[in-house]
Amino acid sequence: MCAFDVLYFAIMPTTDGSHEKTLAALGATDPVSISMLFTELRRQFSSELAQAVKQNEWARVRDKWMRSDNAIVDQVQRNWVQTAPAGLQEFIVRQLQGFRAFVGIRLQAGHPLDPMEGQGPNWVENEFLNLRVAFDNEAAGCVDETDLGVTKVDWLGRKSGVLTLITDTWLRPSPPPLKRIVGQELNKLRSHVESQLELRLAASEIDAQQTAQAKERVDLSLPGVVRPIGSRHLIRQVLQEIEDIFISIGFSVVEGPEIETPYYNFEALNIPEFHPVRDDMDTFYLELPPSSQKMASPGPLLLRTHTSPVQIRTMEKRQPPVRVIVPGKVYRRDNPDATHSFMFHQIEGLAVDSDITFCDFTGTIEYFVKQYFGPSVKTRFRPSYFPFTEPSVEFDVSCIFCGGSGTGASGATCGKCKGSGWIELFGAGMVDPAVYGFVNYDAKKVSGFAFGMGMDRLAMLKYGIDDIQVFFQNDVRFLKQFP
Repeated sequence: MCAFDVLYFAIMPTTDGSHEKTLAALGATDPVSISMLFTELRRQFSSELAQAVKQNEWARVRDKWMRSDNAIVDQVQRNWVQTAPAGLQEFIVRQLQGFRAFVGIRLQAGHPLDPMEGQGPNWVENEFLNLRVAFDNEAAGCVDETDLGVTKVDWLGRKSGVLTLITDTWLRPSPPPLKRIVGQELNKLRSHVESQLELRLAASEIDAQQTAQAKERVDLSLPGVVRPIGSRHLIRQVLQEIEDIFISIGFSVVEGPEIETPYYNFEALNIPEFHPVRDDMDTFYLELPPSSQKMASPGPLLLRTHTSPVQIRTMEKRQPPVRVIVPGKVYRRDNPDATHSFMFHQIEGLAVDSDITFCDFTGTIEYFVKQYFGPSVKTRFRPSYFPFTEPSVEFDVSCIFCGGSGTGASGATCGKCKGSGWIELFGAGMVDPAVYGFVNYDAKKVSGFAFGMGMDRLAMLKYGIDDIQVFFQNDVRFLKQFP
């Protein structure tokens, strides 16, 4: 026994006389159980009509179910509809209307054809026309595929369908002259029923698809989810600007490893192992894991303190002329504060050719500074010292915050240049001839200049940023200021 049977017997202890009881007495308190009661009534009526047709008692069934003072349909109206809860009234009224149509159509189809009732030569066609109208009305009341499926069984079902009932009550008992007309009209009715059901079923499927698509369709009128648009980091923007300036005057961009050997980071740059400058530039060394293979150790490795090693690697691979800039990250043992960081960004430049002078160097640097800060800035050199350049200079620009006056807008001493009117920008100089010996250049035939500047510092000066740490904190509030 299935779950449906259990429910059925729970609300229908008997199959006879249910129409004489109220829904509460029958335990029908929801649409499912009420639908089952009407389904049982339909079964009882169909069974009783089939027996009555065989016994020629059609009128008795008609009176019992539809015409007598105490007709079953009227009892259902009194006992079920009028006593139903308010929330089920509309549903049960629709169920009763469908049941009335079910009974009426079958009584019409089960009524024996009587030529005496005909009012003219087309009386058979009129009988079938009435059935067609009844079908059209029933089909028009179908709201979905389920209703159409029920209607299809009611009319085309082989055992108890309306067309089967017409075949048994109208076609088979008819005399030969009448049988031909009845058969023709029956075939027309069958074709009409089948075609209409197909059309309505196709339309129902289209409606269902459109309804599903409407639910799934994206409503373009609704505001969308605003996705934040990313942008290049400020350091990347400054790098791109610097690269564009130097590329415009014939330089190319090269890059190299951040993990270096002491040779390229120090010794090839004229900084031997015991040179005093090495103490200030000593950096982070890497402790290599023991090798499982019996191979010679590559020697100590470290994080580069400047991008100058790439200049050496480039000169090893190229013969003059060489004009390159080398951007990248560098590392030093600096305690983090507003102007220092153990990791920062540097860009260095190198130009080597057969007849490069300090004037070439001056023109190149002044061109860059005026392109980057604007044509109004002034420049100056101060003598300095670097192991890999000779002579060496510090390059200064007039303070871009006070215009070189040393006085701020409020009249107080400028906090950026400390009242001097100048800001130190970077170090530079002519390449020390000793460096050429490490790359097999002839120091008597070539000359060149080199410079190195911090990209973070250039960004801080141009955009008025007073803390280098904000570049590395990934604070979106800061980064959004530089789209």
